[in-house]
Amino acid sequence: MSHFSTSALDEAANRWFGKAANQLLDSELRVLRQAMGRRTISRFPLEDRDKLSLGEKLADQVARFGGSWTFITAFILFLALWAGLNLVMAGRAFDPYPFIFLNLLLSMLAALQAPVIMMSQNRQAAKDRDAAAHDYEVNLKAEIEIIALHEKFDQMRTQQLEALVKYQEEQITLLNRLITEKRAGAT
Repeated sequence: MSHFSTSALDEAANRWFGKAANQLLDSELRVLRQAMGRRTISRFPLEDRDKLSLGEKLADQVARFGGSWTFITAFILFLALWAGLNLVMAGRAFDPYPFIFLNLLLSMLAALQAPVIMMSQNRQAAKDRDAAAHDYEVNLKAEIEIIALHEKFDQMRTQQLEALVKYQEEQITLLNRLITEKRAGAT
C-alpha cells in the first residue's frame, strides 16, 4: 500500500471526513489511503474454503443438510419405518410403543445437532458482519471518489469561465481600440 505524508493524509481526511487522520476509524483510514492511491478496495466476498477448520466445515455441512428437504423427508421415512417395524413386530419389538428408545435417540440427536447448527449460524453472522463492513468501505470510497469528481468538475468549470472572461476582455479591448481608431479616422 502506498504511504502518504501525515500532512497529505490530514488534508484529505479533513476534506472528505471533516476531521484529522488520527481521529478516523481504521476502516475509514484504510479507505482514505486506497482512495488517495487510486486503488480498488472491493474484493471477492466468498471466503477461502481451505482456511476453514474441520469443525467449521462439519458445522456448515450439518446445518446445510439438517435444514434441507432431503433431511426432513429421510427423517420422516426413518420415523415411519421405526414405528411401523415396532408395531408390526408387536411382542418381539426392539422398541415397543411408546418408543422410549426412539425418544432417547431423538433427544441425543437434538442435543448434538442444535449446538452444531448454532456454530454454523454464528459463522454466518460473522460473515454477514464482515460483508456489511466491506460494503461500508466500498460505499465510503465511492462517496470519496464522487466528491473528488465534483471537485475536478468545479475546477474545470472555473478554469473555463476564467478563460472565457479573459477572452471576452481581449475582445472588449480590441473593440474599444477599433472604435477609437474609427473615431480618430473619422475626424
